[in-house]
Amino acid sequence: MTTNLFRMNRDRARSLLVNGAIHTVLIAGALFMLFPFVWMVFGSLKSYNEATTAGFFPRNWLISNYPEAIMVMNGSKPCAYDAGNPFAILDQCLILRYFANTISIGLVTVLGVLTTGVLAAYAFARLKFPGRDFLFIILLATLMIPGELTLVPNYVFMVRFPTPDSLIATMLNLDPNAQIRNWVDTYYALTIPWIATVFSIFLFRQFFRSIPNELYDAAVMDGATHSRFLWSVVLPLSKPALITSAVLTFLGTWNSLIWPLLVTNSAQMRPIQVGLAAFITEAGTQVQLLMAGATMTIIPIMVLYLVLQKWFVEGIASVGIRG
Repeated sequence: MTTNLFRMNRDRARSLLVNGAIHTVLIAGALFMLFPFVWMVFGSLKSYNEATTAGFFPRNWLISNYPEAIMVMNGSKPCAYDAGNPFAILDQCLILRYFANTISIGLVTVLGVLTTGVLAAYAFARLKFPGRDFLFIILLATLMIPGELTLVPNYVFMVRFPTPDSLIATMLNLDPNAQIRNWVDTYYALTIPWIATVFSIFLFRQFFRSIPNELYDAAVMDGATHSRFLWSVVLPLSKPALITSAVLTFLGTWNSLIWPLLVTNSAQMRPIQVGLAAFITEAGTQVQLLMAGATMTIIPIMVLYLVLQKWFVEGIASVGIRG
């Protein structure tokens, strides 16, 4: 009896020690990951001198950095609002235009990625055709290609390929003054090249392969086609994967800088990350205002993740255990 009690106490102490060590490491890692964000928030409340010198907490908390950052992004002009034409504020307040562009580009890209990813993944997971596995391996191999290597070919395509609306207007002579224009400085260039991703295809394929074949057999017996089975059975069971892909795609679009900077010429077409470049001038970088702008940029993404974190974590965790 005494021996069993000793063993129970020893095992409990060992379990508490192991759990304590694990939680200590996790908390330390979390603090390490949060430190840059906290530093940025505190930096956005400092003066320029404080932001560029040592010190973690601001001596004077300057909330005024945020409206000043908005003015700098708007060309040192205040945002004007016209009650008679409320949508004109998108042209009068560039930061709202940047956010509107980023959200629009992100939603279109997410819709394209989900559509192309679902259709391609279903073909690789459920349909049988010659060379299916070989094609999938080739597709996965493209993940090894750095994105920077595709910038020049994609840009050449944007320059040489005409936009659909200008091409149709010119061919059908819908507008005598119409001219064929390329994709540079258009929403086509900001969305079309990114509406298909290999990662989303791989993620969806893993989920689709985990769905029991008995469900498909039952659906076929009820007269369901592949499209019906995909829409009524596969997609409802794959919500974690769909949400994970949507969040990652939207996050990638939100943080995109090099490509929008390359293919946009006007401020009206630029997303929020390119808009932050307004704080970098020949006289130097306005560090405290840049941090204020970056903080405003990060908050919407953090809210989105907090809302969808349950499905996001489930989708990422399931990739390694399914299919």
